[in-house]
Amino acid sequence: MTKQPFALRLQDTDNILIALRAIPEGTILPDNLVTREPIPAGHKVAAKPIGAGENVLKYGQIIGTATTDIAVGSHVHSHNLGMGEHKQDYGFGSAAQELAPIESTATFKGYKRPSGRVGTRNYLGILTSVNCAGSVGRFIAEAATRENLMAAFPNVDGIVPIVHGTGCGMSSKGEGYDTLFRTLAGYGHNPNFGAILMIGLGCEVMQIPDLIDRKVLRDSARFRYMTIQQQGGTRATIDKGLSILRDLAAEADRAVREDVSAKHLVLGMQCGGSDGYSGITANPALGAASDLVVRHGGTSILSETSEIYGAEHLLTRRAVDEPTGRKLVDLLDWWEDYTARNFGEMDNNPSPGNKRGGLTTILEKSLGAVAKGGTAPLAGIYKYAEPIDQAGFVFMDSPGYDPCSVTGQTASGANLIAFTTGRGSVSGYQPVPSIKIASNPDLWTRMEGDMDVNGGEILDGVSIEDKGQEIFDLMLRVASGEKTKSEAQGFGAVEFVPWQIGAVM
Repeated sequence: MTKQPFALRLQDTDNILIALRAIPEGTILPDNLVTREPIPAGHKVAAKPIGAGENVLKYGQIIGTATTDIAVGSHVHSHNLGMGEHKQDYGFGSAAQELAPIESTATFKGYKRPSGRVGTRNYLGILTSVNCAGSVGRFIAEAATRENLMAAFPNVDGIVPIVHGTGCGMSSKGEGYDTLFRTLAGYGHNPNFGAILMIGLGCEVMQIPDLIDRKVLRDSARFRYMTIQQQGGTRATIDKGLSILRDLAAEADRAVREDVSAKHLVLGMQCGGSDGYSGITANPALGAASDLVVRHGGTSILSETSEIYGAEHLLTRRAVDEPTGRKLVDLLDWWEDYTARNFGEMDNNPSPGNKRGGLTTILEKSLGAVAKGGTAPLAGIYKYAEPIDQAGFVFMDSPGYDPCSVTGQTASGANLIAFTTGRGSVSGYQPVPSIKIASNPDLWTRMEGDMDVNGGEILDGVSIEDKGQEIFDLMLRVASGEKTKSEAQGFGAVEFVPWQIGAVM
């Protein structure tokens, strides 16, 4: 990628340029190309005549088909560009190349857990099995705050009530139940929790005894549970909950930060509110940081299955073997059927905000989203919220809706989140710290209070590799306790969003 005064071409084979800033009509661009109309920042301009039915290329890949003739210098967007055919050669494993390990492994100060996992935070969790217990869970957390319960436990970062909108009115078997079961169990095991109190109403479909009987959550020192009905109502449950929290806090307070290898990083990668710059700045920079995590022996998780649609061939070619690659294709097949059954379509993305930022089709958005995955081999494919049990670069199935996707990654074991954005995002994901990476300098200037990294500096000549190293270094500091912007502002109370599959009854 070479920097240009107004626009850049990403690959020699591309038939479009990307506007680095808003370009007035009549502006002379590289190769004496003259704009025929105003081009918004981050949007596409035709670099060659493009005939109706001809493929439009970005990153050297197909992002759609021209729906009408497009003259040189014209704005290329949803008014003249559609999906078209996008079948790709999966080439299973053909581009998989192991990354060179780093001999001198970096370290961070984390919390070692009995499970062998390492936390980057040390929270107490109040985990609810059903929506009906959500208010009581929050009442307990509020009562603990009023009583300043945490003052006696300096090594505990705070109390996180995990409430949600499901847990009943659902089938007691099948995909929906199994997905919520994995999610709750996964939060119970996330290493960023020093201890967990689980609360149910008592009569819900998602029974706490089911979690206990399957030996999913059975650590009496770090996990306790009760139901509101059995306890005798709201007041009695709050009083008992406070008593239990004191015991759990004393246990969690025994944990102290100590030096651990960066191989214990489990990074969940997300993009939300993407724009035309995301795929050329923030996302590839995060990809470079992801490669560093993998080279240090850690794990990085790519998700948002509906947002890799059309670019999955770039991942299947990096799969460690054909069965791994085919699992990814099977997921996409499931998603095509899932959206059709629910009267949707895979090209529902990009969102209106994505389109204002310059993205036109899901193919274009997906190519940028896949860049977060760097260049490491694709080592494994996991269900939503399934425990990730191997190091390296892996994929976890999830919707593209960010809070839902991060919830799955956290349940799968992520202890750190990196989130790229071009339009702006204000969210955080307790108990896991989230690093926000801006794709362009305008966003950084407007929302610096919410952004941790200015990926837009790549447009001014900073290399993707250097920005990736900057992100990785920040990851180590955040994993050691440095607060992210979203943490400092108190985000994380409403972003637990389990994926609901199936009928609500």
